[in-house]
Amino acid sequence: MEKQIIWRGILAGAIGGVFAFVFARIFAEPQIQRAIDYEEGRDHAQSALDQATGLAAAHEHADPFSRAVQGNIGLGIGLILFGVAMGALFAVAYALCLGRTGRVRPRTLALLVAGGGFLGIYLVPFLKYPANPPAIGHEDTIRERGTFFLLMVTASVLFLVLTGWLGRRLQPRFGTWNAALIAGGVFVAATAIVMLALPSFSETPDALTDTTGRIVFSGFPADVLSHFRLYSVGAQLILWGAIGLVFAPMAERLLSPGKPAAAVSV
Repeated sequence: MEKQIIWRGILAGAIGGVFAFVFARIFAEPQIQRAIDYEEGRDHAQSALDQATGLAAAHEHADPFSRAVQGNIGLGIGLILFGVAMGALFAVAYALCLGRTGRVRPRTLALLVAGGGFLGIYLVPFLKYPANPPAIGHEDTIRERGTFFLLMVTASVLFLVLTGWLGRRLQPRFGTWNAALIAGGVFVAATAIVMLALPSFSETPDALTDTTGRIVFSGFPADVLSHFRLYSVGAQLILWGAIGLVFAPMAERLLSPGKPAAAVSV
């Protein structure tokens, strides 16, 4: 049974990755290209300033793959593989929830687990460390930023699991609605504490100026940053939504064959 659930989760993740790629290719990729154009223009301006002040210009390194390959094949393969990994993780979480959720239909449980995955793995960590396009962030802090982001993901998932456990414990005493509100409040409070404790990184490039203070190159465009982050959330929402919606009917047929409308005690 577990293997059948995991294979279905992998399939749902691959399909979700395809949908996310289509969305990202149409909406997010143009913002990435605009960020790369900005970065290249800024590098040329910085090189000109360095030459004017007698400093050595930085050496340019060519990318091993062209932008056409990165924005099409690379983006597609990356999102599909990511979808497969998230689908497998979703299936494991779904299998663990079976037998611990009371009378919940397999289809409903699939949507709940997918929503929890989107919330815990992406959305909550995104609020602290949002996605950034090229040209934002320094190479010296990339390892530190990655470490704190993974720490935020771990804390978010852990708090989400504890929230579900707390809600189940409080349900007999306070009722379903009040227990959900209390557990949700605890989740928000615990997440806020972790967000305040972890460091923030503000590395958006400012305007480039010469020795006289004259602006020779503007700061990073705010609209590119906001649109990129918005489309990043949209791609993840499509991915997790597709995982839940694709997996739900497969789980229904697997766990309750011939009873699509009945509530199943799992």
